[in-house]
Amino acid sequence: MPNPSIDAIAAALAEDVGNGDLTSEFFVPPKLQGLGRIVARERATVAGTEAAAEVFRRVDPKLHVAVLQPDGAALMGGETIIEIRGSARSILTAERVALNFLQRLCGVATLTRQFVDAAGKSKAKILDTRKTTPGLRTLEKAAVKAGGGANHRSGLYDMVLVKDNHLMASNGIAGLAAAVQRVRSERPEVQVELEADHLEQVRAFLNIPGVDVILLDNMKPTEMREAVALGKNKGLKFEASGGVTLMNIRQIAATGVDFVSVGVLTHSARAIDLSLDLTHVGA
Repeated sequence: MPNPSIDAIAAALAEDVGNGDLTSEFFVPPKLQGLGRIVARERATVAGTEAAAEVFRRVDPKLHVAVLQPDGAALMGGETIIEIRGSARSILTAERVALNFLQRLCGVATLTRQFVDAAGKSKAKILDTRKTTPGLRTLEKAAVKAGGGANHRSGLYDMVLVKDNHLMASNGIAGLAAAVQRVRSERPEVQVELEADHLEQVRAFLNIPGVDVILLDNMKPTEMREAVALGKNKGLKFEASGGVTLMNIRQIAATGVDFVSVGVLTHSARAIDLSLDLTHVGA
């Protein structure tokens, strides 16, 4: 299977460069050498350095690219993240695509770190979701980890998550239990998670053998605490989801849930302010 990250880089370069960088071709001398520094203009957690570095290498394999701030590094603002030496034309051609990846992924990592810090010292892990930018899921999930979070399922293929619409299509609890047992029989390595909207569903799901996680969707903290208490001796894990913000994450994490999934980590992260400063170093 092709590497999704490489495919995303190829697509981004094709979109931006097309059949050539006209501005650099006409305005930058072909033999001019340059030193480019990608600098953070604000506080941030670093992510996406390898993707950004790969952009420069794919534009020009002769460029020397040095990552000075690794993924996960906490920046105060003003630090150089990546340094690039070589053809000034090549550096300028790769600049925007490299910055697009790096700004976006640093944004995801920075927001994730804010949620992790806001959750306090509870045991709950902060998870991402499938609400990712099409084609960038692998990179964005890596950025979540760089920010101190953890990854939920990668896609529909590696975990069972039965949500309300799936429940509508099943034949009640009996049909749901039978389907869980089929998963356990045919795909024993796959984790099974069921979404519950209220405590009565939680009570029903606790009696279904083979369930690993119960997702508590848009429940109040008091209901989450009760759900966790109900499953205390069942060996199940609980995940909270829905309406999670930096203002309420600590309260949710303190209910005893094992995970808190946060869609905004990837669908609403703000791009970090970065820039590339180019210095001419001669022919």
